[in-house]
Amino acid sequence: MSKGARTKEQLVEHAAALFNQLGYQAASISDVMAATGLQKGGIYRHFGSKDELALAAFDFAVERMAERFREALAGRCSAPDRLRGVLAVYQRLPVDPPVPGGCPLLNAAVEADDAYPALRERAQIALGGLKRLLREILKEGVARAELRADLNVERTVHVMVASLEGAVMMCKLSGSQQSMRHLAEHWDDWLTSLSND
Repeated sequence: MSKGARTKEQLVEHAAALFNQLGYQAASISDVMAATGLQKGGIYRHFGSKDELALAAFDFAVERMAERFREALAGRCSAPDRLRGVLAVYQRLPVDPPVPGGCPLLNAAVEADDAYPALRERAQIALGGLKRLLREILKEGVARAELRADLNVERTVHVMVASLEGAVMMCKLSGSQQSMRHLAEHWDDWLTSLSND
């Protein structure tokens, strides 16, 4: 990897943490300069604007989340066990996020209103990826008779995403893991009720 490519990679990594902690609108180029040690010209050599850097930083954070999902799902075969793997990724988020500042999807979704349509679009794509993962697990579970045949997959996907992201938000606001512990207990009961066993 060339020196320029390494610099760009480090810039994105530092910016991902900064934007995820301070917010995409609130974090300034001066903040990025302070965090990276680069001058403004050095930053703009790699990115045409702060928004371009912010989107690359969000993509970096989402890829870090994707790595965690791949690691958590490796070796898990049954649908209930794979869903527990997804839950394990979320249980880790409040205390050990993939980039400092918490769940990148939740943070971007809260901030990405009409004033930042490009970030909103990226957050929607990331949300779509999470929903697609859960949908595939559920459909495979039904097809293999691991989950009930009458399972409403779309409704279950939406409830799962809402409960996972909601628990992260509640943990962040309260400074406690209690909401995530309660969710994990509920998921155990819920997965048993969805199962064919």
